[in-house]
Parts: sequence; structure tokens; C-alpha cells
Amino acid sequence: MTSAAPKLAVLVKGWPRLSETFIAQELVALQEAGHSFDIWSLRHPTDTKRHPLHDRFNGQVHYLPEYLFEEPERIAAARTIASRLPGYGDAYRVWRQDLRRDPSHNRIRRFGQACVLAAELPQETQALYAHFMHTPSSVARYASIMRGLPWSFSAHAKDIWTSPDWEKREKLQLATHGAAFGATCTAIGAAHLRDLADDPERVELIYHGLDLSRFPAPPERNIRATNAPFRMLSVGRLVEKKGFDRLIEAFARLPKTLNWHWTHIGGGNLAKMLSAQADAAGLSERITWMGACDQPEVIAEMRNADLFVLPSRIAEDGDRDGLPNVLMEAASQRLPILSTPVSAIPEFIETSVHGVLASDDPSALATAITDMAVNPIRTAGMAEAAFDRLIADFRMDPGIRRLSKRLNALCADGL
Repeated sequence: MTSAAPKLAVLVKGWPRLSETFIAQELVALQEAGHSFDIWSLRHPTDTKRHPLHDRFNGQVHYLPEYLFEEPERIAAARTIASRLPGYGDAYRVWRQDLRRDPSHNRIRRFGQACVLAAELPQETQALYAHFMHTPSSVARYASIMRGLPWSFSAHAKDIWTSPDWEKREKLQLATHGAAFGATCTAIGAAHLRDLADDPERVELIYHGLDLSRFPAPPERNIRATNAPFRMLSVGRLVEKKGFDRLIEAFARLPKTLNWHWTHIGGGNLAKMLSAQADAAGLSERITWMGACDQPEVIAEMRNADLFVLPSRIAEDGDRDGLPNVLMEAASQRLPILSTPVSAIPEFIETSVHGVLASDDPSALATAITDMAVNPIRTAGMAEAAFDRLIADFRMDPGIRRLSKRLNALCADGL
């Protein structure tokens, strides 16, 4: 059980979030490893469902003011308390410097949230740990300066590739009130951050891995007959970097002889546009849009599918996937995988060995889908290899042990 006065404060963008199962998995594992912490969330939940994993977290969840104007009395009281803290002047100076380079409402909101965090944290708090290097880390950094506490972060994908280098560099250098350490979940991300850090050793590669205890053993999969229906599944938000617009274009190029169906799980701001794209291409009868689903529903669909497709690409603003946990989840069910060689995906999937990594060009995707459909024995062999790789190299436990060691040292530094 967690103590009444947690030593660690964990900041997240929102809690709970269906699309961030990797965070819930990590936090539950850290709690089970003996860490005492509460969650401080920058936003209230918007998902109507939650994973069973979220219910295993037994600490408190505190919600910072999502918009400052909605809680003026809380903001005013926090600002009064924060302004009396020894580090407030330094935090205000750092924030003003950041604001000059990023004159946005979001930057103002971050400082207000930091004042609330610094004012409301229990006196026993020894350290802060933020998930994502952009907004949550900014709030953690400002609050840590006010309270004189060490802080750390875990970086993922969008936060690495869309944040300006000046901000990442200052969050990675102790001379500018940077983090005591930063964890990141891909080798490509770790290399980038180490180039910006004053000490590369403070950036640690820690794959999320998969907690296999949350997943059933893979089903017994018979080799699919080449003339049988070919059931494809994708799980991911309907946003630009997931590449589903190009996948729909690829579906329109599949041979008429292939009897296929595609199921999509996930919400996102491109839902109407992509549905209209499918309608215009005459594909709607072959597509099922399931919307946001919880983990048991996702697993059930994986066990019934013949191919998992994730056509990730780099968005116009530079946003991209890291190493999506959903690929490991598919591998856990021996579901064959088709994806793209974007970012860290090749760190798990070697093409033609553990799955197929094709270009995100619609013609290339269509060719890859067809090849995997008409070569079921080879496709099944790659799924078996991906399952073996998951078991050998991408379990959750090793990463949790390393992160736990880092967090224990961080809290000791804050004594």
C-alpha cells in the first residue's frame, strides 16, 4: 500500500488515457516495485472507457487547473504561496526567458500550473518525475525550481521531435535547471537527446517493453487458406502520423480477387475525413470503425485478425511514432505485422524476419498486403519470429528495474 505522504510526484498530460497504456503499465509496475507516488494530471480525462490497468493504480490522482481562468481562486492562492518559496524568483526568471522564445498561452498556463503544483505538493515530496518532455516537463521544471527539488522525465515521440532544440537542451543541462536524468523508449530518441545533454550518461534508453502477465497466451493459429477472407486490423489514433489516409488509398489498389476486411480501433480528429475518404473510394462495406476500445476488446480483435497494419509516417510538423507498444501487443498474440521503417519501429521489427516494413506509399503498402495474404506460411513464420523476439528482448521487467533504480536515487538526492 502507498503511504500517506508519497516521496515522488508523477506528472502526466492526462489520466486515464486509453492511448497511453504504456504509461499506465509503467506506473502500476513502479507502484508494485515499492514506489510511493501520487499522479498530478494537467488535464481531466476525456475517454469514456478505461483499461483494467488503470484500476490497479491505488494512489491519489490530483488534477491541476486545465485552464487557469476556470479556477481563479485556486490560482491566486497558489501564486501567493509559491511566491514565498525560496526558488520562486529563479523559476519566474527561467519562465520569462522561455516565454520570450515561446510567447504562447500554453507557456503561461504551464507557469500557473507549476505554481499550483509547488504550492499543493506535500512537504514530504522529494522529487518529481514527468511523462513527456514538453508540457509536463515544463511544469515539473518550474515547480522543482520553486521547491528546490530534483526532477526527471520520460520522453517518447512527439515531445522529442516537435519540441525546439533550445528547450530540450536546457532541460538536459543542470546549469539551466535541467533534469537529473531523462529516460526515453527508443534508441533513435536516446541518441538525439544525448547529443543535446551536458552529460550523455544522464539520458538512459529504457524500452517500455510489455507486461506479458496482462495478455493471454497467443491463440493456436492455423495456416490461413489463400482463398479465405483476409481480416486486417489497425489500432491507433486517427491522426496524420499514423498514416491511415495512405492505407485507405492502398486498399483501393488491392486486387479484386482478394477478399479482405479492415477493422480500425481508436479515436482521433481525422475520423470524419477518413470515413469520407473510404466512402468516396467505395470501400465502406469492407471497413469497420470501432472507435476507442479498452484493452480486452483490443486483444479480442487481435486474436481474430490475420494481419496487423500500422502505416506510420512523419507528419508535416515532424511528429512521428516512437516504438508503438501496440506492435508488441500484436506480436504477443502471434498476429503478423505490416508497418513502416519510421523512427524506432525497426528496433523491434526487422523486415522480412519479424514482419514486413514497407514504404508508406500506397502502392508499396498494397503490394505488401497482397504478398502477405498470398503467402500465409511465410507470413505465419514472421509472426512466430516476432513473438520469440518479444519474449527474449522486450519484456517490461528489465526496464522497470533500471527506472526504479534511477527514481530511488532521485528521491535520495531530494532528501
